[in-house]
Order: sequence, then structure tokens, then C-alpha cells
Amino acid sequence: MIRAQLASTILRARPAATRVAPAFARASSSAHGQETFESFNERYVNFFHSAQDLFEVQRGLNNCFAHDLVPAPSVVEAAVRAARRVNDYATAVRVFEGIKEKVENKQQYQAYLDELKPLREELGISIREELYSS
Repeated sequence: MIRAQLASTILRARPAATRVAPAFARASSSAHGQETFESFNERYVNFFHSAQDLFEVQRGLNNCFAHDLVPAPSVVEAAVRAARRVNDYATAVRVFEGIKEKVENKQQYQAYLDELKPLREELGISIREELYSS
């Protein structure tokens, strides 16, 4: 009986555990600058020019479209050319589907299509609406 009372007293007397940040956590810093739209476009154009296989192209597209902006037509052109270079027609078509999802309205999407029409004709790429017209 005394042993049980002693144990409960000791357990109640222990200080509450404090939460400590893990050693691998870093405080956020605003020391680095934000990437400009021009440097973003240049980075992805260079990335797609150097992509050698389908995995790299799809990884680059995933990373590029994850940002909260619509890539410039130069980035889209580089991505489509990279998809055709690795001989993947489906990814080339899906680049345009990604643009359609990223833009704010149909007029912006149409502007991209109009600007990239010579590229689509050169590479023989149809958009989804052309492939599955009802």
C-alpha cells in the first residue's frame, strides 16, 4: 500500500515533458531572394533542353506545374520538344492539358494555342479537344 502511494506521488511530482524541436528542423529564413519569372523560365527551358529520358521530362513538368504560375510559352515549347525528343507523344499532348488547367480563362488558353500553333504543326501534335472531338 505504501509502495503504491509512493509511486503515485513520484509520478505526479515529475515535471511535464516539454516539446523540443527536432535537431534537423531549421528556422525559415528570408535571406534568399525570390526567383523572378524570367529566371524561372530560363531554369526550366535549360532543364528541358538537357532532359535525356521520359522520367526527367515528366519530373520537370511536375515540378514546373507545381508552382503557382503559368509557365511562359518558351518553357512550354521546350517541354513539348523534350517530350517528342524522348518519343512520348502522350506527354506532349498532356503539356497542353496542363496549360489548360493552369490558365485562368479560355481566352488565355486560346492565346497559348495560337502562339504555339506553329510548334504543334511542326511536331504533329494534336490537343485533346482535336483528338476526342464529339
